[in-house]
Amino acid sequence: MTFRDSLLVRLIAVLPAVAVFAAAGPAMAAANVSAAQAEAKEIAKSMGNCTPAKVEVLRYTVGREGSTTFKVGCTEEKDAFVVVQCRARICTLLR
Repeated sequence: MTFRDSLLVRLIAVLPAVAVFAAAGPAMAAANVSAAQAEAKEIAKSMGNCTPAKVEVLRYTVGREGSTTFKVGCTEEKDAFVVVQCRARICTLLR
């Protein structure tokens, strides 16, 4: 077996594992966002004096220090909302 053939065999052996991790990426990201939504609602209620109604994702960044920024609508007024940023399920009220 030549060097080129052994490289090809290694690539073929690793390819299914890469496909599994690539397919799981969006599902894992969605799970993190939905878990942080509950935390964002709690922060909006406790720190923002806002009874949460609708939660929208404004920004989602992945990586080593991934974060999600939520816009949480309040039921008190029609156009009232608060913005909450979550990093690793630790959320802070932005405004």
